[in-house]
Amino acid sequence: MESEEELLRDSYEFYQAAVKEMVEGIKENNTVKLRDSAEKAWNAAVQAANALALRYTGLIPRSHYERRRALREVEQKVPELAGLGIYDRYAARSRLLHGEVFYEGVLDPDLLKIEIEKVLEFMEIVKTQIKRT
Repeated sequence: MESEEELLRDSYEFYQAAVKEMVEGIKENNTVKLRDSAEKAWNAAVQAANALALRYTGLIPRSHYERRRALREVEQKVPELAGLGIYDRYAARSRLLHGEVFYEGVLDPDLLKIEIEKVLEFMEIVKTQIKRT
């Protein structure tokens, strides 16, 4: 089983790959790279969510459904994270990065940049919380 630290490390590696691919995709006007950057950013959010779930539930979720359930459980245990909307942040990245950009091909580079920045915000919240506890 992976540790919280390994999951966070993977999260940051996926994030860095997403940024690199986004920059290349914009520069080259390459829709495949832009869509792949969104999917890598989405996976960065997934790995961060897994780390948080592991910390508070002792398990790594096996599906997106289990991950959402775990994040709800985390919000019940840690009101501060509920106040930060950790579940909503995760769900929004799922819909926008994974759904709209990657699968539906909705490509707006300015909005993609914002969404990828929001993944980093999500990761930083998770990292801070894990280090705190």
